[in-house]
Amino acid sequence: MPSHRETAGTDATAAGPVVAVDTDDLAVPDRFGWWNDMVGQEVMPVSIRSPDAHRFRGRVEAVRLPHSQVAAFGFSALTARRSPAHIRRADPETYFLVLVRQGAVRLEQAREVACLGPGDMALFSSSRPLTCGFRDSGGSAVLTLLRLSRALLPLADGRADRLLAEPLPSTSGSGALLGPYLTSLPEAARTAGPAELARLGAIGVDLAASLLAARNGDQQTLPAETRETALLARISAFIDSHLGDPLLDPAAVAAHHHISVRTLHHLFRGEPESVAATIRRRRLERCHAELTEPGPRHRTIGETALRWGFRHPADFSRAFRRRYGIPPSEVRATVR
Repeated sequence: MPSHRETAGTDATAAGPVVAVDTDDLAVPDRFGWWNDMVGQEVMPVSIRSPDAHRFRGRVEAVRLPHSQVAAFGFSALTARRSPAHIRRADPETYFLVLVRQGAVRLEQAREVACLGPGDMALFSSSRPLTCGFRDSGGSAVLTLLRLSRALLPLADGRADRLLAEPLPSTSGSGALLGPYLTSLPEAARTAGPAELARLGAIGVDLAASLLAARNGDQQTLPAETRETALLARISAFIDSHLGDPLLDPAAVAAHHHISVRTLHHLFRGEPESVAATIRRRRLERCHAELTEPGPRHRTIGETALRWGFRHPADFSRAFRRRYGIPPSEVRATVR
């Protein structure tokens, strides 16, 4: 996405791999032209029209990843068209998976039309003519794009092209994980080191590939590594949503995902910690966050521990002290 040099005159800020650019520092008459040029250089060449060109506003926050890119856009209403001439001029041979977060999008490509609202997702390609209409519903159109190189997407024989401009499932399977991944990535990337950032990028690509393959009915054709990464992401989300269940343990996780405990431990062989350690750490983090919240306390320490899956107060206190170096009572007293 735009570098500091390329965005002279805009409000550009960078935090590690995250770059944010805002048109507000530009003179109002220059904003729409700058946005048009930025999209052509950093996404793909298109022709843009806007009923708000005379008062256009736009912002983009992009995360640079080793093999993909995630960018969140907010902008005034516009229509973008990509013609065969644009494709001949420059084709990055890229797929874009779009997640609509605010406003409405009408996407036309490959003789298909998708009308998308908040929470919806769809796929489009840089290699075919395209028309996109973005309505801002009185505010800004807000969306996130996941950029995927055709060469790196592990779907053979152009299978992804069958899904262009088709609404994709966003509330089940990999789609239910991909949406939160896309919206939370910029914040996570700000504190990630290079190795973790590469891993975060791989998760996004694998989740997208799993979503597209499942939609095509050929998920088993994906590489084993891609299937494993997508399964790990589903397991992680399951653990997060069931931390309050005192019966949550490796056996329960394995049973829910229809795999053996041995297979589950094998999946975690490359992770920083075991399944049980992951569950314990996340429970402790939730407890610590609750104990350090300012304001009146409605729960005792024991109630907080029970709320996040610790059945025995003594076990909770020992685990808390090992992780944070002080007992939970001292943490709460310090906040008070």
